[in-house]
Amino acid sequence: MPEADERKEKNFFPEITQKNRAFFLKGCNNFDWGTKNRLSKIFNPATEKTVMLAIDHGYFQGPTTGLERIDVTIVPLLQYSDTLMLTRGILRSIIPPTYPNGIVVRASGGPTVLKELSNEQIAMDIEDAIRLNAAAVAVQVFIGGEYETQSVHNMTKLVDMGQRYGIGVLGVTAVGKELVRDAKYMRLACRVCAELGATYVKTYYVEPDFDTVTASCPVPIVIAGGKKIPEPDALKMAYNAIQQGASGVDMGRNIFQAENPVAMIQAVRMVVHKNVKPQEAYEYYRGKIAQKNKG
Repeated sequence: MPEADERKEKNFFPEITQKNRAFFLKGCNNFDWGTKNRLSKIFNPATEKTVMLAIDHGYFQGPTTGLERIDVTIVPLLQYSDTLMLTRGILRSIIPPTYPNGIVVRASGGPTVLKELSNEQIAMDIEDAIRLNAAAVAVQVFIGGEYETQSVHNMTKLVDMGQRYGIGVLGVTAVGKELVRDAKYMRLACRVCAELGATYVKTYYVEPDFDTVTASCPVPIVIAGGKKIPEPDALKMAYNAIQQGASGVDMGRNIFQAENPVAMIQAVRMVVHKNVKPQEAYEYYRGKIAQKNKG
């Protein structure tokens, strides 16, 4: 038996009123403690932002350029990411279990680039997400697509399962070739995901009026990097999105397909977490390349 506490000099601080701080993420204060704890492993509490590294492309594209050997090209980037978005197959087979930050597991899939992509199903069980210690699961939502209702139901089923176990759900707004990428569409897609329970939403940055997209969405928004574009443009896109209310970026090809991926993810971090102007971040990136070439 432990010894009794015989000290008499106890201090209960009766003059100090107990306070519970509101959770730092937009729209997330009423989630359970476990969900908020997991979200704190996705979003940096100090800056309230995230740099997610997206490497889940292989679930429908196969070995995308830059992801042919994830152990060679991606593992060196892990230390610079706040979160890793990927499939459970890659997580188990390649990613070191010592990775300390949040894991977001792709939970929907089915068709490949050879088929109609919007016809996705839930592709994993929530219990496996728990085994993998996932902070969140991600599901593609095709608002306006042929299989719109099916994809929305995929998300709501995951929301129900996630609420049961305190795991967040990332609603990923997919844009088909037949849909217009503008603020009106993004407002609709993001709001639908949030209204139906997504913990946070991934969408595309659009001009003009992206601030209306973030303002009308009651949960955090992170922007997708999309197809590879020149590094200065990618940094400018990230900067503009953050300035207009985004809570972070989920970049893949604009990082791992860059000339120097390590320098690029560092430059993206400068823009997202330190509010560095895109031109300054690009100069840092170019300096890293010059330093590497000289060495």
